[in-house]
Amino acid sequence: MSRSVVSEIRRNHINELLRKGARMDGRGPLDIREISVETGVIDTAEGSARVRYGDTEVLAGVKMAIGTPFPDTPDKGVLTTSMELIPMAHPDFESGPPGGDAIELARVVDRGIRESGMVDVGKLCISPGEEVWMCFLDIYAINYDGNLFDAAALALVAALKTATVPASNFDKGEDFPLPITCLPVTVTVAKIENTLIVDPTFDEEMVSSARLTVTSDENGDIRAMQKGKSGSFTVDEISEIVDLAREKGEGIRKIIG
Repeated sequence: MSRSVVSEIRRNHINELLRKGARMDGRGPLDIREISVETGVIDTAEGSARVRYGDTEVLAGVKMAIGTPFPDTPDKGVLTTSMELIPMAHPDFESGPPGGDAIELARVVDRGIRESGMVDVGKLCISPGEEVWMCFLDIYAINYDGNLFDAAALALVAALKTATVPASNFDKGEDFPLPITCLPVTVTVAKIENTLIVDPTFDEEMVSSARLTVTSDENGDIRAMQKGKSGSFTVDEISEIVDLAREKGEGIRKIIG
């Protein structure tokens, strides 16, 4: 995620703590930082949320307009997801067009929403082939201390869950809640030496060799996965990560459920 370099002293300290089953912030390897979710934080958005995972903070907003559907889905609404890593969030983030990190984040979050079918886009059709509701999903990193994947995904899910389709603004009848079918939750696990850790901080991300991000729904079905970094996982480790994603997802879902 970042180009920063962690000192050998800090790297060794992180590794030594993990060998003892501990982490620098006092958590165990499989513990998630304190999560807070606040919705309705942007008055001009159809839905919005601010999420904090420890010191990592993300803001998500939903804006809607009427547009023309894609030719291959003439009777379905449109979802468009973007992520911006603003410079104030971290020294490594720069102004300008989205870079590779922002694009990867947006795609992973979008995939979890899209593949889970969280939004019933069929109910966002106004006139097949002519008019549909278009949802512009914007995510902003406000502060970065690791694990933007999970924070961004949860912020967008919370924003969508509370969003309202502004039909009256376009003379299309009464406003109605965005049609939501499920609440997908994303859980990221990093590998440092031979230890798996949940919800890595910035320093832990820097010293990790591999990352796996898993999105699951209420039924425990896996809806999306994304492997990151150059290291590898064993088959048993992947199985453990999937189980962790389901288990932790249940707890996180209760926060916004």
